[in-house]
Amino acid sequence: MLNLEKQLAFINELDRLKAVYRKTMVKPDNNRQENSAEHSWHIALMAQVLKDYIEEPVDVNRAIMMLLIHDIVEIDAGDTFAFAEQHELDGQEEKEIEAANRLFGLLPDEQFAEMKSLWIEFEQAETADARFAKAMDRILPLIQNMSNEGGSWVKHTVSKQQVLKRNEYLEKVTPKLWQYACEQIDLAVEKGWLTNN
Repeated sequence: MLNLEKQLAFINELDRLKAVYRKTMVKPDNNRQENSAEHSWHIALMAQVLKDYIEEPVDVNRAIMMLLIHDIVEIDAGDTFAFAEQHELDGQEEKEIEAANRLFGLLPDEQFAEMKSLWIEFEQAETADARFAKAMDRILPLIQNMSNEGGSWVKHTVSKQQVLKRNEYLEKVTPKLWQYACEQIDLAVEKGWLTNN
């Protein structure tokens, strides 16, 4: 029963992710800010739907697990805006590692090791599974901002180059989605939703 107690403590702690808000706005809900739990669910399902666009061998189930856990650290470390200035990001990596140790550390040892390892793999994005997961994490906000007349891009004066750089994982893992992203980014510049620099 000790393992169950630890697992339930972790599950209860996960509820706090619903109170971590991102810059992305939820258009169907009066443009309120999206929370990180919603984001994790959305990209996990999107990865399953878009798996046919992957160009390299990927274990989609592993990638989905990465997507479901990748933002758990935000419970302690908070969310950082994708296009934040460097001084706003300083120290964030250390905060997230500390958060990973505490949050995954609520679990029994074997699950702690498994979850933390997957989280690190996602962060480093050196494996095919992690690159695919990272690509999904990057393209969803693009899709959301395009369907919301620029959404958070307009609000924060984001540039074309920033969005291209943010989505570069797509180029190798899923060239068709990279092409789509590039076309959407050009359209966003035409519409004035992204600055052309």
